Amino acid sequence: MATDAAEIFTQFLRDQAREAAGLFGQLAPAGGGPNAQEAVHWAEIAGRLHSIWSDYQMEQLNRAPGQRPHYSDPLKWIATAEAVVRQLPLTDPEVQQTLWNEVMDVMTSVLGEYGLGPRAAKDEREDRELPRKDRRFADPHWRRQPFFAVLHQLYLLLSERAVGLAEGVDGIEPARKAQLVFAVRTLVDALSPANFPLTNPVALEKANETRGESLVRGFENLLSDMRRGQLTHTSASAFRLGENIAVTPGKVVHETELCQILQYNPTTDKVLATPLVIFPPWINRFYILDLNAKKSFVRWAVEQGITVFMISWKSADASMADITWDDYIGAQIEAIDFVRERLKVPSVHTIGYCVAGTTLAATLAVLARTGAAEKVASATFFTAQVDFEEAGDLKNFVDDQQIETIGHLSPEGYIDGRYLAATFNILRGNDLIWSYVEKNYLKGEDYPAFDLLHWNGDVTNLPAQWHRDYLRDLYRDNRLVVADSLQARGVPIDLRRIATPVYIQAGREDHIAPPASVWKLMHYVTGPKTFLLAGSGHIAGVVNPPTSGKYQYWTNEGSPDSLEAFVAGAREHPGSWWPHWSDWLRSLDGREVSARGKRRPGGRGDRTIEDAPGRYVMTR
Repeated sequence: MATDAAEIFTQFLRDQAREAAGLFGQLAPAGGGPNAQEAVHWAEIAGRLHSIWSDYQMEQLNRAPGQRPHYSDPLKWIATAEAVVRQLPLTDPEVQQTLWNEVMDVMTSVLGEYGLGPRAAKDEREDRELPRKDRRFADPHWRRQPFFAVLHQLYLLLSERAVGLAEGVDGIEPARKAQLVFAVRTLVDALSPANFPLTNPVALEKANETRGESLVRGFENLLSDMRRGQLTHTSASAFRLGENIAVTPGKVVHETELCQILQYNPTTDKVLATPLVIFPPWINRFYILDLNAKKSFVRWAVEQGITVFMISWKSADASMADITWDDYIGAQIEAIDFVRERLKVPSVHTIGYCVAGTTLAATLAVLARTGAAEKVASATFFTAQVDFEEAGDLKNFVDDQQIETIGHLSPEGYIDGRYLAATFNILRGNDLIWSYVEKNYLKGEDYPAFDLLHWNGDVTNLPAQWHRDYLRDLYRDNRLVVADSLQARGVPIDLRRIATPVYIQAGREDHIAPPASVWKLMHYVTGPKTFLLAGSGHIAGVVNPPTSGKYQYWTNEGSPDSLEAFVAGAREHPGSWWPHWSDWLRSLDGREVSARGKRRPGGRGDRTIEDAPGRYVMTR
């Protein structure tokens, strides 16, 4: 059977090479063959591509070395993954024979669908049912020609087997095995035929339809991204901070070298007596919580009669090289004290999102140890982790070698946010890298105007020393949950001292802070605690306004001792969880006061610095 399949496929390659080449070599109007006029046209397209590349090369040669962007090329990650993949038993004769047999079987089966070979079944070319399905190959062009059908089916087979081999490797520690599986998935995703122009029939057809213009646009998109050192997801000119994104009215009421504090204008006559201070992750821009009027958590909270303060972290530069864990925890404590003093209130509600939730837990522990726990009336954690034993795929980036690499990437004391963006993108490579390679580079499509993608690409630099400490002490060594193993501001940290009422939100499909990891905070805090599981992931699970009517959330009124027990006894609710949180907040203290005086930032006698969203969020 293998011999027959090989002979069939050899003949098939001869026949189909001509057909596949026709898609690229013809690139001519339907029904017309190559002619002098067409040859001139495609020569012009080739000339334009060459000219664009030459201009780019000259441009780079004329730039000073320090001005050249450090392009966060996914292929650099693939090269690293390739070294790890060498651990697979690909040289095992039994493994090779099994793979060969499976390859021949797939070829014979697929070719049979096209009337070729001993298993020939039918000759029509529409709606064929092929053995393996994947949304990357959903377009009918992948099935219309035998060459591309066999190509993507073999790719899917070999991808499955490569991942299976990685999962089956024995004799290595679990962390190394997880890293191996992740590396293999990363590599096979990168090698998809959908990612290359001559093996992507959709891109070839697009070139044919546009008579080469898609090739030119795609090449221009590629070089534009190389200039900025970052893959583009959305139109660069579609959004302007303070104009059509991050537009909730407010003022910057305080600033330090590390952050600005924004206070938003009230929209109700009465507001909760206890204000809210939000600590967003310093690894991203704060306006994920203030994208636009419909999606803004900030605007919605203000409309619920809550006085909202937002921290806007400064993007790191060389002056922040010595910033550490102590500084971020100190900034949180300073913000809490500033708001208390500004509004003359004994305590504040707090929210910590992602990594800022991790430091908020440490902040609460410090306050508890120093007898100042009453400064915080409640703490809400958005997808935040304190126990990193099950911290998901990001743990694949925290071994000694990779932590050491961060030092080489940050000679001036800060990490370029483009490297961090590439890391997060590769966690969902097919969605955030390779689908855009196909759309933007191979098909030359226009960029969409999508606020969430704009935020995702609005990178923030980080202090290198602090980032290395964070990865080593928390992700790798998991020291935060070991009582008194870490300290901040000279105070040992013990999370079990936290008796503040807490609200813990996790995303069911979160790949950055998996719900099983977020749940672990429930084991350490000793005060009143509420856990909520939201539909979707790290961003959409949080940014889900009631008006969207999307997703759902789960609650459990019992006392489950594990996430599994929570889920087993959970009640599902449709839509946004935000009203549930608001009700919880008011249940702690529903007292209200008039929204006057310094509850309205910038009013008579109130000196402010500038309008929201402030300078820091605009600093690159």
